Order: sequence, then C-alpha cells, then structure tokens
Amino acid sequence: MSISMNRYASRPVYALILAAMLLSACSNGQATPVPVPTSAPTAAPTLEPQPTEAVEQTPAPEPAAGTVSGLTGLPAEEGSLPRPLAVMINNAPAARPQSGISEADILYEVLAEGGITRLIGIFQSHSGVVKIGPIRSIRPYLLDIGESYSGITVHAGGSPAAYAILQREKKADMDEIGRAGAYFWRDKERKAPHNLYSNAAKLREGAAKLGYAESVKVPGFLFHDPDYIPVEGDPVLALSVNFLLKSYNVGYKYDAEQRIYARWVNGKPHLDLNNARPVEAANIIVMGSDHKVLDDIGRLQVDTELGGEAVLLQRGVALKGKWSRSPGDVIRFVKQDGKEALMFPGITHILIVPNSPSFSSHVEYALAPASR
Repeated sequence: MSISMNRYASRPVYALILAAMLLSACSNGQATPVPVPTSAPTAAPTLEPQPTEAVEQTPAPEPAAGTVSGLTGLPAEEGSLPRPLAVMINNAPAARPQSGISEADILYEVLAEGGITRLIGIFQSHSGVVKIGPIRSIRPYLLDIGESYSGITVHAGGSPAAYAILQREKKADMDEIGRAGAYFWRDKERKAPHNLYSNAAKLREGAAKLGYAESVKVPGFLFHDPDYIPVEGDPVLALSVNFLLKSYNVGYKYDAEQRIYARWVNGKPHLDLNNARPVEAANIIVMGSDHKVLDDIGRLQVDTELGGEAVLLQRGVALKGKWSRSPGDVIRFVKQDGKEALMFPGITHILIVPNSPSFSSHVEYALAPASR
C-alpha cells in the first residue's frame, strides 16, 4: 500500500509566497503548465547566505589519489580523480532518454520555470563518458549546487541573474553560447533545443585550455561498509515523487538482489541512451525546499541553504530526517538523532521538491516486507 510521509512543521511565510503558483498550477491535485508571458524578463535577485542549524558531522577527508571517490565510495577508474564537471541536463519529455546520466556520480533533479525539472549530473569517477546531454541553461541555484562539489559548470545560456553571478564572480564555467562553444556539438537526430551534447574528454580539454584549476578540494560523503545491514527505517519496495506536472512523475523500484534502485519516469524505466542501461542509484535523498516565483517568466528561487524535511532510501529502507548544508559544503542527510547518515558505495540521487503545499504531498513510498 502507499503510505504518505508525515509532515514536519512547515514554514508559513514561504508557503504563502508559493501558494499563488501552486494554486494556479494545480487542479484536483494535478498540476498543469503555467502560460509564459511574452513580457521581458527581469533579473532574479541573489539570496544572501542564511545561518544554518549546527549538525553533528564527521569531516570527510579528501580521498587520496588512486584510492576511492569521496562522491561514490568506489575505487577511481584511473587511479586519480579529476575535478568534477557539473552538467546542466535537459529533462523535458522531448529530451529523453538522455545520454550519460547513468554514469554521473551524483544526479540531482530540481524544478525550473513552468513546472519542468532539470537534471544536474556531477561527473568525476567515469572518465570515458562518450556523450552527455542534452545540455541546457543555468540558474543561480543550479550553479550553486554544482559549485558545492567544486565542479566546473557546464551549460548553454542562462538566466540574467545566473549570468550576473558568472560575470561578477569569474566562475569556472563552460558555456556553449560563450567561449566554450567549440567543446559542444549538435546531434542531427534530434531537434533543437534538445540536441546539444558534449563528452567528458572534450569538456576536460576545454577546461584545461580555459585555464581552470585541475586540482581542487572536493567535499565527500561518509560511507557504510558494503555489507552493512541497516537497522533503522521502514522497509520499502518503491518510491514515487511528484514535482508539479504529470509528465514529471518519478519512481524508484528496489532490486533486493542487486541492492540498487532503478529509476522510472511516468511509469517506464528511465534508460541511458548511451548504453541502454537503466538509471540506477544506491542512495536516494528526497528533500523539501522553499520555492519562490521571481518574475513573470516563472523563474524560481530555490533554497539550497536553510535545511528542511527529507527522506533517505538505501538498501530497501526509508529513513526520515532532515537535510542540512553548512557554508562551503554539500547537501547532507541528517538523521533524527542529529548525526549525518552514511551513504552506501555507489551513485546517489538527490531530488528537490517544494515544501508547499507540504513535503509529504510530493512524496509517497510503499511499505514492504523486512527482507533486504
């Protein structure tokens, strides 16, 4: 049976701010696209950093060259770990199936304007990804997520607010419509704007020619021993996540034999076009965030700083807790005892849903027998 998750205390102020968008986008619990006006966009303001709640956390050391990745807990393919690439990936229905997303160390999904979602692939461990994309534009919060892993931001265009940040702060980014255009290509098998691609080799070549640092400190997770059996949480077989639109219904199904979650989109397996492999994760974090509409175009401000309600799925169990982020660090899952949860070696998916009308309204999971 499907069990909705319990709701933490909501933030009334942010709920009122987002209420207008959600009421206009929803009908009978299902959201529909909001028409996009033709008026000129206004630049989106940048949030000032906010204080975060202190979290009991053991620092994750920088992984030594030739050992294991701090992002996946797995051995590096070539004995060393390059600087991560944070690639903005199109998730419109016409862009699916995407290429390369099964080889991202960490895969984010977060709302963009109009109720669509965007993927952010953090690529570090797999050096030979032959095709990544389709690649799309940047927003301030997408830039922030990629930079939290010390990544080079890979994108094609962006909002006025994102460009203002890139220009003002001289960020390490590769923009297809800017000076990095030579390191992208268009696929004739697809229609624009769903046909822009690159690959790991081209992007790293371009980053070197643009003079971006190759050696950087990358925050890492803490990991369980692969044979550890979780003793906390509710046993589950499946997870369902609804963002706003019907065409963005995401599911995960647990394979107890492989000890992995396979990703589904709109009732069908989500496959990687490069290799026809399913998109899978060892760890899934679904986190609630305050969303605010900034302008008539529908551009959003999405909180990635303040923390909030979250659920972690791994090894067939769901654990309720919170997400937290300290200045200069990545998003982490915090258990109800205040300690950071360890990840299992493998890929991690992080899905950011609105807090309004409630976190639980976007997340469902089905209870299962205790076998894992």
